[in-house]
This record gives sequence, structure tokens and C-alpha cells, in this order.
Amino acid sequence: MIVNDTTLTGTHMRTTNTLRRAGIALLAATTLTTLPLTATATAAAPAGTTAAPAGTAHGAGPWRGAWAASPQAPSAPFGPNWSQRGFSNHTVRQVVRVTAGGTAARIELSHRYGTTPLRITGATVARTAAGGAVQPGTVRHLTFGHGRSVTVPVGGTVLSDGVPLRLKALESVTVTLHLAGDTGPATFHHAAGATSYRATGDHRSDVSGAAFRETSSSWYYLTGVEVLGGKAPRRDAIVAFGDSITDGVGATQDADNRYPDELAERLAAAGAPRAVLNHGIGGNQVVNDTTWAGEKGIERFKKDVLTERGVRTVIVLEGINDIGGSGPGFPGGPTPEVSVERLIDGHRELIRQARAKGVRVVGATLTPIKGSPYDTPENEARRDAVNRWIRTSGAYDAVVDFDRAVADPADPDRMLPAYDSGDHLHPGDAGYRAMAEALDLDEL
Repeated sequence: MIVNDTTLTGTHMRTTNTLRRAGIALLAATTLTTLPLTATATAAAPAGTTAAPAGTAHGAGPWRGAWAASPQAPSAPFGPNWSQRGFSNHTVRQVVRVTAGGTAARIELSHRYGTTPLRITGATVARTAAGGAVQPGTVRHLTFGHGRSVTVPVGGTVLSDGVPLRLKALESVTVTLHLAGDTGPATFHHAAGATSYRATGDHRSDVSGAAFRETSSSWYYLTGVEVLGGKAPRRDAIVAFGDSITDGVGATQDADNRYPDELAERLAAAGAPRAVLNHGIGGNQVVNDTTWAGEKGIERFKKDVLTERGVRTVIVLEGINDIGGSGPGFPGGPTPEVSVERLIDGHRELIRQARAKGVRVVGATLTPIKGSPYDTPENEARRDAVNRWIRTSGAYDAVVDFDRAVADPADPDRMLPAYDSGDHLHPGDAGYRAMAEALDLDEL
């Protein structure tokens, strides 16, 4: 029986921290019909929320992450976007590049920061063509618990059912959401570094991008693409966790040149493609919450990283906003000053959380800030102290020295001009490539 609308509450709900761990087998198929899987919604872990079934420990199940983005609360720190007003009778088309291939796909949508239940009227997935267009013959209608529509509770997350769609590692996929009603403010990811498209009315099945006349550089509701099949080990994924430098600010728009993208390309070129999942948020801090850049890292790490399916290693590059955020130039206003000791304690907490889940953790040194708005003698001294601890303490399982990888040899506190995006804080494409090349693939 086809259900026209699915509301995911009660026994269908899972806590946020168990969402991706609830693996359900999907039968192999060669047809283009939808393969049903029970959709899963999560709420913000209230008392009495249904726990994950027995036997679904971290990394279990055949599905694995192929692309990810961390959700953020609606905000506009750097100019208008669609998050604060949300959507009404709109179709939103979003393009992402997967880092692992498979024979079937499903999507994850987050309503973590919603204020009223969210109705997804319909959704499709397809291989990407140019701009807002998709490749003919590849459009697959997604279902949620066998229904084409789904209502996501406030604070919830939903997984679609799987559909057969062959994807290769490093191939782009287009996810289209139809939102017929008023959504209210939208959970989103601000610095996508990719173009999203919007049309009025229902255009979820369109092959052409002609109706999609509005664009944005953020992702909305979409926080994951998972794949089934492929030859990778069940627990082999890498998560890049951090701030805007992990998020890829300064890289060329729509070019997939963030350092995690470049790492995925290195792995594929070496004949060992692995999922590399980007959980960076521009402006994020380790020990301070912010109004626009996500919860503090020691809190969101549990939700964004440790719920990912099949994670083996996490790379931690975060702390420069804790150091520089107390100054007057930080968007949204200064955050409390953070001592070296408190920042190191925050890193130790991230390490503890990762190891408790059996995840290998690689520490990355903080990159140069000379000439940037964060450049003060006090901030430079704190950066040096944190980097010295990362390099020498032995607290991390391994260390990657991003600082030295992008620094100017003639002026080590400054980023090499060839690697600088222009603001003396964020690398450009060449800088992100140098960071990826600094990683020892054996250490991962």
C-alpha cells in the first residue's frame, strides 16, 4: 500500500546520536523502481525516545556516508540567504559530490533548528548535468517509509528510503526537494561553496534547470547522502571536523577544491577511494557556542561526527576562532576569550569522545593568521602554544602539520602568498591542495 504522507513520530523516532547507526539491509535490485526502507526520524533526545535496536553499534549496517554537511540554525551573518524566511510553494535543487560510490542512494534531511513540523511534499535524486539541470533518465523519486511525503518533527532528522542509482566516487548528484507549504525558518549549512537553485511550484521531476531562476550559496535541510554497495570496508570513512578552513571558505565556488575534497581525490588516485565527510562550519569554535556558527565543537562533535556510519578516522582542525573570536571583528559580536589551557582541554575532550567510539583521531595544527583580522601578538602567542601542544603532547593518534604546509618559509607566521585566498586567513585552491598533500595516507 502506498501512503501519501508519512508523519514520523512515536516508535518511528530515534535519538539523533543513533540515527545513522540503525542500518537496515536493502535487497539488491536492477530495476529503476523504489526499493523501500523504513525511514527514520530523530528528535532532540527527549526522555523516553526510542533507542536504537540491539546490534546496531556504531558503524554497523551496509549503508555508508558518501557526502555530509553539518546543520546550522537560520542566520545571515554575511548577507541574505533563504534560511530565515524559509520556503513556501518552492522547489529547491542542490548539487553535491559524493566521495564514495555505490549501487543505491538515500538522503538525510535535518530539521534540527526548526520551530514547527516540516512537511517535505516530495523529493528526487538524479545525476547532475550543468547548472540546475539533471541527466535525462536518472531522476528517481524518493520515498520516506513508502510515502512520497513526510513530516519531520521539530528537532528531527529523516532518512529517505533507498533507490537504485549507480554512483561513482567523485560523481555529482542533485537532490531536489518540493516544499509546498510554509516551512518557517530553515535549518541549513551556510558556506556550501556550491550553488543551490530555487523555483516556484513543483519542479522536482524537471530535467531542465530552466525553472530554477533563483540561486543561493548555501544548502538547505540536506545533511547527508548515503550509498549502498561498493567494495570499501564497512568502517573506513574519514571525517574532517573543523571551522571555515575545513568548510572550504576561500576555495573556488562549485569546483570542489576544499581540502577534504582534495583528500578524497588523492585517495581515489591512489586506487583506494574512501568516503571523506566534511563536517566543518565556518566560524565554529571548540569551547564557545555562537549565534550563527553552530554549537561549540565539543557538543556538536557528538551529533555531527560520532553518528556518521562507518567512521574510522577523524581529522580535527579547530581552535583559531576560539583564539580570534574575542576581537571586535568577529561576526555576530565577540565571543568570550579562551585561554590556551581551556582550548587544549577542549581538544582533549574531542579526543576522549572519539576514542570512546573507537575512532582514530588526527590532530591538525592551526594555520597562519599574520595580516588577517585575527593578527595580534597575543593571538599569535596562543596559536603557537596550541600548535606546540598538538605537535609534541602525544595526545592525538597522529598529527598533520597544516601550519607548516601552508606557511611562507620566509615568514612562517604568514601564509604563503601562492596559497592565500587573499584575506590572509583562509587558503585558496592551491593552499587547500597543499593541505591535502600534507596528510600521510598511511596515518589515516
